[in-house]
Amino acid sequence: MLLLLSRRVSLSFVKQVIPRGPNLFSKPAFLNSRSFKFKVKFSTASANATIQNIITMPERRPFVRLPTDVYPVNYGLCLKPDLIDFTFEGKLEARIEVVQGTNQIVMNCADIDIITASFTPEGGDEINATGFNYQNEDEKVTLSFPTALQKGAGSLKIDFVGELNDKMKGFYRSKYASQSGEVRYAAVTQFEATDARRAFPCWDEPAIKATFDITLIVPKDRVALSNMNVIDRKPYPEDQDLVEVKFATTPIMSTYLVAFVIGEYDFVEGQSSDGIAVRVYTPLGKAEQGKFALEVATKTLPFYKDYFNVPYPLPKIDLIAIADFAAGAMENWGLVTYRETALLIDPKNSCSSSRQWVALVVGHELAHQWFGNLVTMEWWTHLWLNEGFASWIEYLCVDHCFPEYDIWTQFVSADYTRALDLDALDNSHPIEVNVGHPSEVDEIFDAISYSKGASVIRMLHNYIGDEDFRKGMHSYLLKFQHKNASTEDLWDCLEQASGKPIAAVMSSWTKQMGFPIIVVDQEQQGEDRVLKISQTKFCASGPHNGEECPSWMVPISICTSEDPGCTKMKVLLDQAETTVTVPSVAPEQWVKINPGTVGFYRIQYSSPMLESLLPGIRDLSLLPVDRLGLQNDLFSLARAGMISTVEVLKLMEAFVNEPNYTVWSDLSSNLGVLSSLLSHTDYHEDIQEFIRDLFTPIGLKLGWDSKPGEGHLDALLRGLVLGKLGKAGHKPTLEEARRRFKDHVEGKQVLTADLRSPVYLTVLKHGDSTTLDTMFKLHKQADMQEEKNRIERVLGAISAPDLIQRVLTFALSEEVRPQDTVSVIGGVAGSSKHGRKAAWKFVKDNWEELHNRYQGGFLISRLIKLTVDGFAVDKMAAEVKSFFESHHTPSAERTVQQCCENIMLNANWLKRDADDIHQYLLQRKAPPV
Repeated sequence: MLLLLSRRVSLSFVKQVIPRGPNLFSKPAFLNSRSFKFKVKFSTASANATIQNIITMPERRPFVRLPTDVYPVNYGLCLKPDLIDFTFEGKLEARIEVVQGTNQIVMNCADIDIITASFTPEGGDEINATGFNYQNEDEKVTLSFPTALQKGAGSLKIDFVGELNDKMKGFYRSKYASQSGEVRYAAVTQFEATDARRAFPCWDEPAIKATFDITLIVPKDRVALSNMNVIDRKPYPEDQDLVEVKFATTPIMSTYLVAFVIGEYDFVEGQSSDGIAVRVYTPLGKAEQGKFALEVATKTLPFYKDYFNVPYPLPKIDLIAIADFAAGAMENWGLVTYRETALLIDPKNSCSSSRQWVALVVGHELAHQWFGNLVTMEWWTHLWLNEGFASWIEYLCVDHCFPEYDIWTQFVSADYTRALDLDALDNSHPIEVNVGHPSEVDEIFDAISYSKGASVIRMLHNYIGDEDFRKGMHSYLLKFQHKNASTEDLWDCLEQASGKPIAAVMSSWTKQMGFPIIVVDQEQQGEDRVLKISQTKFCASGPHNGEECPSWMVPISICTSEDPGCTKMKVLLDQAETTVTVPSVAPEQWVKINPGTVGFYRIQYSSPMLESLLPGIRDLSLLPVDRLGLQNDLFSLARAGMISTVEVLKLMEAFVNEPNYTVWSDLSSNLGVLSSLLSHTDYHEDIQEFIRDLFTPIGLKLGWDSKPGEGHLDALLRGLVLGKLGKAGHKPTLEEARRRFKDHVEGKQVLTADLRSPVYLTVLKHGDSTTLDTMFKLHKQADMQEEKNRIERVLGAISAPDLIQRVLTFALSEEVRPQDTVSVIGGVAGSSKHGRKAAWKFVKDNWEELHNRYQGGFLISRLIKLTVDGFAVDKMAAEVKSFFESHHTPSAERTVQQCCENIMLNANWLKRDADDIHQYLLQRKAPPV
């Protein structure tokens, strides 16, 4: 399941809403000066102690998995939803196996009322259940029988009723408008992680697999879909307006992958080159918007078949856009569900970043058809196996389909650096984390499971080599197809294929939290370069000062300026430090660790080594991904207090000649963090001037309109730069944005899709109540969810306090879909100091409604993070902690701890570096003597 809001909308939010920019200093003096040094600074132990005092992880709730005395073989499931009263009737007839005699059956069950239940042993008489004992907190029900059920096969029948809820989980209702504007509802499902139990009583654990025979009784004018193809459709004898739709038997599968949808849809269809029927279902009248996803899907299925050397095991696959959907998409076997914005592309009105996003999400979910669905994790502890792997291979797939996207460089900015930032916290968690109670599962749908998981898989792939990696994956999928597997099972198969110590290397990355900082120094010995390499744990709060320092088995690659794109040698650092001799390196050549920014670690070079690398930023001799990685590492060292933030600002000025979109994207993200930090000071305008100076040259070079020969990345870069300049108050950009916005609103010249976010952001940031009214009107008129979301994400840029309140009120209105409320509030919190305070107060004042809306799911975690992560005052950490102690939110406990830690880190950063930053920004403005 792809976490759009957690994983990448943060990215598209940054990319579309906070674009980036250049530099007025044509030649930063430090690059030509031998006196340039990065001074190592140390955080005080007392600062770390302060953070630790604020943050204490709560005790976990006790939890016991289902008994193993009974298990299902096949679920015969018939459901009859009522799309008017929002209820459903269900009949379950499950073939089960009694492993040992028992007079009770324990199943998962939540928000369902059982009417009758009975068990019939094979060849025996029916035994009616005498009682149903619901354990609501554990989401279980115990069926009691008057006599012991004997060992052997039998049939369990249960009649039950439930509610089509509005919580975007389980079997729920999704609201949409018909083509005539009438409000209607679809019945749809979202079962991962533990919500199949809200649709039917079941053994709702990933290891308890069975086959499914699903029948749906639905209005005859509605489309009915499930995992498999339809094998029978006939009138329902009790009601002539209904039909009974029967689907083929599924392969053996986990309950969380079951899906059904009942609603009104159009579709486009095609066939992959290996003969799989593919359909993309869209809202009525929007079939055209499914063509891009269809193109991606029909290319992707054969790519995965070839890559894994295992055919897709179902006869068809449907991809469907759901109006109300909490996640980005869900990989239900044969019926993949998506947010509309993760599937639909309008040829005229969709921007370049949306096309890329759809390609990535389709690639991610289709990878799961093999890795997750065919072979499934044994328990949620191994969730990362599903999500980390799919989050890595989606990039491999998109690189195959769209090489012009330069997608692997974007991976470093989108996933790799994001995972490093989270994993540097004291309140991170290992990739493999013990999970018990269902309330804990949502917590691990985060950047550690997805982005760190993807990053260590990428590192592993690089360490093994593609040929052996594919061989090992093929072996793993064949060995465990239709079964469950653990992390160790994957390591065994890859170890056998490669002959390398995979389990030993990878357990250091998956079983312990955090990652190393690699400290490097060098000396010239004759014609060779001798490197002294050591590792210690990288901590966001400063140098590790614990009694015992963990260590990792670190695959390290080394390149030189002779051929920056080619790895000269590889070593495996399996101890605290080592010495490596790199042969035939002339004194004037530089040596770089981690070419391609593949290894999951940060690097701290000695000053001479760093000085030799920095000119590679200006002359572009360093690869884009390495220019990005160098800047990002130094920014993180500054935040941790290990170097001065001023030195990073000087470094940023060296990017004046930078042409690469992703490098600018990452630079812009970091400047956004710094701008947010300095919003707590009275010289916030000075950092805006720095941003204007840095981004003006690239903005002038790009201009407003695309030129012949430009491609996908040029469009992304233009939107990024113009938005960054506009938000920072660059007058020529503001004037042009206002002119184009006026023409757009009046219908004289419609804005291209790629310019809408930067223009909307710019006019709102410097706008008034009339501007906001116009944006609300555009939102109401928008027929495309992508356009509505584009507007929702930038509304928070408005500056006046009374208008900020209007935006927050709008966030909870009927105008905004429930899953998008989080984006609107987050946009307010991320826009300004006033916005942050107002958003936090709004969340507290409306907590009951928000918590009830999302039922403690991962959208709550996202909301909390977006709202409070930007504070930089000590007392706010205590305030946040206090609020959530009295408003218990089990699925967001770790998020709250991480936010409190980030607030303290921000506060320490500000105290430590604020004066130096201020002085530097003043010096830049001072006229030359």
